[in-house]
Amino acid sequence: MIKRKLGGSTLNASILGLGCMGMSEWYGRTNDEESVATILSALDSGVNFFDTADVYGNGHNESLVGKALKERRNEAVIATKFGFLPNEAGISGRPDYARRACDASLRRLGIDCIDLYYLHRVDPDVPIEESVGAMADLVKEGKVKCLGLSEASAESIKRAVKIHPITALQTEYSIWVRDIENSILQTCRDLDIAVVPYSPLGRGFLTGKVKDINLFDDNDFRKKVPLFEEENFRTNLKVVEVLEEIAVRKKCTAGQIALAWLFSRGDDIFPIPGTKRRKYLMENILSAEIKLTGDELEEINSLSGSVRGARKSESGMKLVNG
Repeated sequence: MIKRKLGGSTLNASILGLGCMGMSEWYGRTNDEESVATILSALDSGVNFFDTADVYGNGHNESLVGKALKERRNEAVIATKFGFLPNEAGISGRPDYARRACDASLRRLGIDCIDLYYLHRVDPDVPIEESVGAMADLVKEGKVKCLGLSEASAESIKRAVKIHPITALQTEYSIWVRDIENSILQTCRDLDIAVVPYSPLGRGFLTGKVKDINLFDDNDFRKKVPLFEEENFRTNLKVVEVLEEIAVRKKCTAGQIALAWLFSRGDDIFPIPGTKRRKYLMENILSAEIKLTGDELEEINSLSGSVRGARKSESGMKLVNG
């Protein structure tokens, strides 16, 4: 697995990371044993970039990641986030909360220093300068190496870097979610900030394995995402059909085509597809070897205008690009 510097930092991360959220919640039943095995298999396969957050499973996910990586800490680049209050009962970017959240994350992860610490959402009630200033203090104290933002607007990013260098922006980015291309992506490139796309497989949709939303578990949050609402879902399946046609020609899967498309967007893109199973991890890893032709890229790029539905619920959309 190829590794590159994350933004302007000294962190050397695999170009494909592993999103660990689904190992704790949101995507149906979980299995800690298989999740730990998946994390270790990722390391064995050259994937060293692991993404978690304090709110995932209300701390369970950080503890799980910490347990899995305990004996191999030096091989991993660990990224976590703060900003959502427990049980997602609002957000806080207050300086005092940043400090408490960081200390709690360090304890759960069982480490002395977080490689990449994100502000999970920009708090509209706290100036970004104050939030990032508190995070910068954590760097000075040796508790954090590098700073990141998640779902931040171009304006917030520009304000943040005046306080401390920002290594990465985590945001949803995929074939069917491309709003960062309006201005945020260029801002990141101007400021040498890596882009870390979460949900690069469209929450599983772009893999072609999701053909009936009625098969989701009752606790699967996708049932509340407008992109998956029945009428939108049927329309959006046409996007998958095109990916599947290309996949047949390339002798791979639709999901691998979706990840290969992201790799084609630039060397500063580090997608973090989430999975809790080794089978899908290996499939994702192989996507880094797929090269799309100019005609194939043009065919895929033409699909974005046909996607229907917002990527989050109404309340969720209020917290993105803040």
